[in-house]
Amino acid sequence: MPDSHAQASDPSGSTAPAGPGAGAGEAPAPRRRPAQLLFEPQAAEPEPERFFDLESIEDPAELLRRSTELALAFRAAAERATDFQAVAAAQLADTRRFDALSETEIAERADWTADYAAKMIEYGRGLLQPRRHDD
Repeated sequence: MPDSHAQASDPSGSTAPAGPGAGAGEAPAPRRRPAQLLFEPQAAEPEPERFFDLESIEDPAELLRRSTELALAFRAAAERATDFQAVAAAQLADTRRFDALSETEIAERADWTADYAAKMIEYGRGLLQPRRHDD
């Protein structure tokens, strides 16, 4: 006598557990596929804009400390980014490059004036000077 927990065979030869209603000779029920979403669910309400959670700080002393900390960090990041701009400008203006750019072309790419581009190229050359071993 067959065990009620035995596995039923499907036509492909693999076995599947016999479920409720799967008697002898019955094929297993086809698997159901999830319904396709026709729209994107809406968020309950838009997220409020936050700036490093400064707006949630109620203590003015803490707000001053944290906002000053952020301002100093952004200032340091801006100075470092400017150094990288200068190095890149100097490298692009290097006449040893086959694709060297003029001061005017560099100014256009960086949205600078030609005078500022010349100063940045010179500054970048100064930053590169200690790194060069072939001069």
